[in-house]
Amino acid sequence: MKAVAFVGYKKSGKTATLEAVARVLKERGYRVAIAKSMHADFDRENSDTWRFSKIADAVIVKAHDTDALLFRAKDINALFSMVNADFLLLEGFKSVQHLPRVICARDSKDVLELNNGLAIAVSGIIAESGIDEVEGLPVINALTEPERLADLVEKRAFMLPNIDCHMCGFKCAEMAKMIVKGEKTLNDCVVLSSKPKVTVKIDGQVLPMKDWVQELVEKTIKGMLSAMKGYRGGRKIEIIIRDD
Repeated sequence: MKAVAFVGYKKSGKTATLEAVARVLKERGYRVAIAKSMHADFDRENSDTWRFSKIADAVIVKAHDTDALLFRAKDINALFSMVNADFLLLEGFKSVQHLPRVICARDSKDVLELNNGLAIAVSGIIAESGIDEVEGLPVINALTEPERLADLVEKRAFMLPNIDCHMCGFKCAEMAKMIVKGEKTLNDCVVLSSKPKVTVKIDGQVLPMKDWVQELVEKTIKGMLSAMKGYRGGRKIEIIIRDD
């Protein structure tokens, strides 16, 4: 899954920019998911769903206009693992450091403050001024040139595992910045480029595992199975665990 964050301050044009890109990607046949970072409480205290969430692991809401699955992810990796799409577009999430970003700015000062080495383009309100470039980044008006910005997202969006395994010699945030600069590619991420000996999928989504975790799982399972009648080594082993 490829991902890009649309970051910016309030009234910078984040929503309009993301919406324009999402619309073009959908027209091109991609499955698009959108994640929004909210500063207010989504599930207000003492509401029915709030009370249910204190008991259940997940709460499903059936409404007239929109259905929702409410749950608490333990971290950002767990949250994103719930997504099954070709492109994940994030509105906000300034703290996320393992994927590229489009800066939605009101002026050049916003760009300076939000450019942490992960930016691939600038859009938002600033694009209405006619500026073509800020800090070496192309300024693209998503309202008048949505295809151009979508082309850039389609080409340069990516998401690293965000597990800081150091197998490539860097943290994921450091590797992400080098990929944006063109100094590295996704093939330099050992987790993504290598074929793992052990693959664990949860609801169809691969769970990234460091080498030592793969080795631990492999030896534990093989050790248990070796004592069982009918087990033969050197074969592909498949185990399905249903949590229901």
